[in-house]
Amino acid sequence: MGMTAPDATSARAAAPSNERGAPEEILLAGRYLEAVRVGHWEFVRRKNTTGIVIIVALTPDDELIFVEQYRPPVRARVIELPAGLAGDIVGQEHEALTIAAGRELEEETGYRAARIEELVSGPVSAGLTSEVVTFFRAHDLTRVTDGGGDEHEDIEVHCIPRTAVVGWLAARVAAGVMVDPKVFAALYFLSDAYTAAALAPAG
Repeated sequence: MGMTAPDATSARAAAPSNERGAPEEILLAGRYLEAVRVGHWEFVRRKNTTGIVIIVALTPDDELIFVEQYRPPVRARVIELPAGLAGDIVGQEHEALTIAAGRELEEETGYRAARIEELVSGPVSAGLTSEVVTFFRAHDLTRVTDGGGDEHEDIEVHCIPRTAVVGWLAARVAAGVMVDPKVFAALYFLSDAYTAAALAPAG
């Protein structure tokens, strides 16, 4: 069973007293994001989504699946885990995160999972954004398309043998490509240490 972030009520109760009752002010509203102020704190919030999903996926040949695409905010190509938004499609605003994870995996990489397992969720950059991400493990993959994302994306799919991942990432960094550090969480979730911890009895 995956670990989840605390609910909003408990999170508010733990906030400093000068922040807890502070009104929310929208500083800037764009098409996809808005800048918000609560008390003295300014942060960014994504609009029209219910969550962010990140997928850890191994092919039947024990290859870890990565995606690579150009990211304008950092003006570079970035290697990431397959990921995407939930609830951002008209008519599917209440899409379950598990469903979104399977959809994004297939859309970006061309692989379909027979089973999706939730691993953990939490904030990705709590000082900057309200965004909470949820990691999923995709099991029993079948290649059904070439992937590459939707018509607005230009995604390159990489399937790298698990034992070669660290060296391959180092080579990509040396070639000028950036690496999202969350990819290293995938290696932990696939490790014997994580498996042993997940199977250990509570307490």
